[in-house]
Amino acid sequence: MLLWFVALYLLVSVGIGLLAATRVHNAKDFAVAGRSLPLPVVTATVFATWFGAEAVFGVSATFVKDGLGGVVADPFGSSMCLIIAGVLFSRYLYKLNILTLGDFYRMRYNRTVEVITTVCIVASYLGWVAAQIKALGLIFFIVTDGAVSQSTGMILGAVIVLTYTTFGGMFSVAILDFVQMAVSMGGLLFIAWIVSGKTGGAETVIRHAADAGKLDFFPPPDPLAWVTFLGAWVTMMLGSIPQQDVFQRVTSARSAKIALGGSILGASIYFCFTFVPMFIAYSATLIDPAMFSDLLQKDSQLVLPTLVLQHTPLAAQVLFFGAVLSAIMSCSSATLLAPSVTFAENVVKGFYPNMGDRRFLWVMRGCLVGFAGIVLIFALNSQASIFKMVENAYKVTLAGAFVPLLAGILWKRASTQGALAATFGGLAAWILIELLVGEASPVPPQLIGLGVSAIGMAAGSLLPQWVGRPTPLQPAHAGMHRHAAAQTHHVGEPPHHHP
Repeated sequence: MLLWFVALYLLVSVGIGLLAATRVHNAKDFAVAGRSLPLPVVTATVFATWFGAEAVFGVSATFVKDGLGGVVADPFGSSMCLIIAGVLFSRYLYKLNILTLGDFYRMRYNRTVEVITTVCIVASYLGWVAAQIKALGLIFFIVTDGAVSQSTGMILGAVIVLTYTTFGGMFSVAILDFVQMAVSMGGLLFIAWIVSGKTGGAETVIRHAADAGKLDFFPPPDPLAWVTFLGAWVTMMLGSIPQQDVFQRVTSARSAKIALGGSILGASIYFCFTFVPMFIAYSATLIDPAMFSDLLQKDSQLVLPTLVLQHTPLAAQVLFFGAVLSAIMSCSSATLLAPSVTFAENVVKGFYPNMGDRRFLWVMRGCLVGFAGIVLIFALNSQASIFKMVENAYKVTLAGAFVPLLAGILWKRASTQGALAATFGGLAAWILIELLVGEASPVPPQLIGLGVSAIGMAAGSLLPQWVGRPTPLQPAHAGMHRHAAAQTHHVGEPPHHHP
């Protein structure tokens, strides 16, 4: 019975996604939903940015093992990321009327910076999307009681998400996010209510967690522990700002005001609601301590679904798996779309600048299918946990793309030479430390990369300019803002040229 309900839910979701696809008429509709979304939809789609496999399975499992200190990256870092990105994108980038973050790097610096940062952004999505696909495989394995293997479930899940995303793009993502946000919140709250009744109430669970030290947030007064703690926080908070899915969701809004309001509301709801799966998972350790202690040792990601299957009625199981599928599908569709659009716009289109809008739309869809195949191969062969896959995803963008983005927005003297020094220096430092020292490094390698990137930007911009020096008549920063003031053309049409 549960399997049939899940199958029906998947069919309805695909149907809604394909119905939304009828609104896609050009590349702009596909990439940013025609910049037409109202506040409730923007809020829902920003919430869905993070509320996926790692929030339901990864964060909850990590909390049960390591407490609040173990989840500093998510939800604490990820929520702050959405707020900071919302402020930056709505105030400084929304008016540029661009499709991708790569477009900003090209306008602010040059084509070389655009391609390098685009490759960084696309590469960062590999682990992130693979985590969602891995979670879909886990769901199918559990719901079918092992009849569908996790590998087969990953393939099936990837095909389902790819179907509606390929046709509907951001319109399908946004409308499904709105529907699935309601389903996931309602389903998980209902499970939390049932579980609290089996443990003696929420107060009992919270008191038990506090007594076990699970609510201790800050690390002990040890410099190395604090550096690791801050490294995890900063990696997620800053490394995920130069991300296309966050950018797409914010800039798909109808206005800059809605973009800002939706990002703050979505981030706030996400931060509060992520504690619901944490509460449910920790309750399992009180309901059946022996069984769930064993599961924690074998595969902590199974704690939550096992609790629901063995200790809740069928209606609750249907709601739970509907909620989880909603969260994962919302997250995976957008994170498949984002790198595909970025690669098509900022790498492929550069080789074919006169490409028509209709052809470009099919190029984006082709990139989407290709990236989905690469992600699926990676997910099938990765042994990392869902939480680790997501946490590691943003090291590359933190080291290679964050500083050029922030400096390009806020610092007029930031130059192409500085951006290249920041990108190459940050990536080289991070990769070298990661390869030579790894986890033995007293400072997380990605933080070293961030520091070198900031130094590279400052030195490269302040020293005599040998690369990409702007002419006195049209400095790069001023040229970018003149573009923003006069930008009225549609995607696929040649831009207006300004002297």
